[in-house]
Amino acid sequence: MKFTLSWLRDHLETNASAAEVVEAMTMAGLEVEHVEDPASKLAAFSVAKIVEAVQHPNADRLRVCQVDTKDGRKEIVCGAPNARPGLTTIYAPLGAYVPGSGITLEARPVRGVVSNGMLCSAAELEVAEESNGIMELPDDLAVGAPATEALGLEAVIDFEVTPNRPDWLGVQGIARDLAAAGVGTFKDQKVAPVPGKFPSPIDVKVDGSGACPVFAGRLIRGVKNGPSPAWLQQRLTSIGLRPISALVDITNLISFDRAKPLHVYDAAKLSGGFLEARLGREGESVEALDGKTYAVTPDVCVIADASGPVGLGGVMGGEATGVSETTTDVFIESAWFDPIRTAQTGRSLGINSDAQYRFARGIDPHSTLPALELATKLVLELCGGEPSEVVVAGEAPAAPGPIPFDRSYVKKLSGLDVPPARVDEILTRLGFKVAATEVTPPSWRRDVEGKADLVEEVARIEGFAALPVEPLPEVSPPIGGALTPRQARIRAARRAMAALGYAETITWSFMRKEWAAMFGGGQPELVITNPIASDLDCMRPSILPNLIEAAGRNARRGYPDAALFEVGPIYRGDQPADQSTAVAALLAPNPPKHWAGAPEDPLFALKADLTKLLDEAGAPPLQIAQGQASDWFHPGRSARLQLGPKTVIAEFGEIHPRILKALDVEGPLYGFEVNVEAIPEPKKKPTKTRPALALSPLMPVRRDFAFVVDAATPAGDLVKAVAGADKALIAEARVFDVYQGKGVAEGAKSLAVEVVLAPREKTLTDAEIEALSARIVAAAEKAVGAKLRT
Repeated sequence: MKFTLSWLRDHLETNASAAEVVEAMTMAGLEVEHVEDPASKLAAFSVAKIVEAVQHPNADRLRVCQVDTKDGRKEIVCGAPNARPGLTTIYAPLGAYVPGSGITLEARPVRGVVSNGMLCSAAELEVAEESNGIMELPDDLAVGAPATEALGLEAVIDFEVTPNRPDWLGVQGIARDLAAAGVGTFKDQKVAPVPGKFPSPIDVKVDGSGACPVFAGRLIRGVKNGPSPAWLQQRLTSIGLRPISALVDITNLISFDRAKPLHVYDAAKLSGGFLEARLGREGESVEALDGKTYAVTPDVCVIADASGPVGLGGVMGGEATGVSETTTDVFIESAWFDPIRTAQTGRSLGINSDAQYRFARGIDPHSTLPALELATKLVLELCGGEPSEVVVAGEAPAAPGPIPFDRSYVKKLSGLDVPPARVDEILTRLGFKVAATEVTPPSWRRDVEGKADLVEEVARIEGFAALPVEPLPEVSPPIGGALTPRQARIRAARRAMAALGYAETITWSFMRKEWAAMFGGGQPELVITNPIASDLDCMRPSILPNLIEAAGRNARRGYPDAALFEVGPIYRGDQPADQSTAVAALLAPNPPKHWAGAPEDPLFALKADLTKLLDEAGAPPLQIAQGQASDWFHPGRSARLQLGPKTVIAEFGEIHPRILKALDVEGPLYGFEVNVEAIPEPKKKPTKTRPALALSPLMPVRRDFAFVVDAATPAGDLVKAVAGADKALIAEARVFDVYQGKGVAEGAKSLAVEVVLAPREKTLTDAEIEALSARIVAAAEKAVGAKLRT
């Protein structure tokens, strides 16, 4: 929303400067985005008068002018065809920066004659898009007068209007708030009704659908349409609007002055003697004023006559009934359209007009008749004519009702100590009706619904700087830290993955439904009704598809080697319990070729990273269920980590080729996903002190065992059994070889386990070592049926 200081003063009696107005607006809650002050860029320019203009001795199209300026008489070379003696124009001295041409003036000879300045055109001053020659100003202007005053230029204030304040979309509404803030006195300019001279030959109707609750209008015959007067054109061009004609400019003026869009029809182009605000019908279309044809639906409000739709209600008028210079009879439309339907119409048709912008925010519904009377008054003054009586159909929505309000609530809610009389003064200046025990909002403040809203109005006008400065009471930190166990676990997981060399990603919490179905999701209740994109229409059941897509996107751009992870929510249903937090990682191994051969198997590298992550997250020892992972993993290259028979903590493995083909990504890819919330919270220890480091002073003893087990037996189960044979002496047990082939029965495998014995009190004798070895063999046989390989 833009306005100028002189425009503001039509509604506000004030001597405040633009800077003071901006400061007051900011303190009253109006967010000023930009102030365009032409005085800053045209400060060096002033009025000058050409005394003499003679032909340049060395150029046919140049003249050497003697010019009276604020710096005295100057000789200036000018190439404008209209440079002549007696012309009053704009002068730029040496050293001035000319904004329209982007040059800084210097004393340089032009075909042998030094020009001591420049005479400027409108385009060079950026007050017009194009111009033919230097500016021609009235002769009564004094030499040396500032160019901004001579051209009538002033500061333009541009600010952002919040959706709850449609009254700020008119200069009158801005003036009312500034008056309440103490910047000046509000001018309540009520327009007296203009009596009609004859019944309107054009009637108005509404269809009762609620799309247009109230529709008013009147005919003015015998008008003379043409260019609007200079003051009106200047007002519109100052805020970036293009003057069109007097009739159209009047409606644009009222739209920005009173936040009330209007529309004018050429009455001779209407048929049937009526205009109706109704819903569209299948097969109908409207050729709008922007030159485009829009197909309407039963959800769109249209303005129609006997021939069909002639405009889009609250959005844009039609080309067929628009006014022109030949218009003699004009019908003025003043209506109020449903904000939600108007906003939906603008989105569905791709139109964002000034009218749609205002109606969609819910302008004052009780401004319909006052705006119509103001438009009638201006049309009669600028275009002449004779008005008919006003015709009205429907009824405006009811104004807001009274709100019980105790003035002491201001202190209770905001902390501001505002006297009751001052509270009443602020609300009255803002247009509220104040009674002893209640306050009634005006019709243009439909956002005020309760007493808290009234306190907010008092607080912003009184000034948030008046809020008492009181330090918050000291709060001792909670025992155990400020983070919950879940937050601490997520933070630890994020740090662990970054330390392992994975790059964190942040992807959408939704994906295409086809992908979600491949990862156990895609249920109807998880499909998004209004997705931001057609391929993001379903809540994600897993993070892995998004990571796979990201890895594929990187590979297509020449970066196939990727290690990605993400911490975020996944959704298995539409209930709160169906949402959980997961940590997912993806490994795309593409190492460079090397003479030493292939490096470590990526699957085992991924498993090692998963193990470190679970350790950092505080997970207890888990069981490995090989071949039981979800079907988006490779069945022979995946596993599931679980706590007990039902609680699944994580799944990892190679991504199934079927999934990679569906997602159009080249493999192999390896990934895992951890359900953070399934990890049980560790039991609280009585102390955080670490036990003393106890190292054995004796040399460790290493013994190797080769066990034959069933091929499906997890190696971890064998290691767990071996390590549990004697926890006091066995410091470590690990698998260092796996063999299948000659000498080992079919369906079995040989696992070589190294056992490290750490005696603490004395060196072990051969007999003691043999006895311990026997216990290890017995424990392995009991746990997994292992036999020593012979």
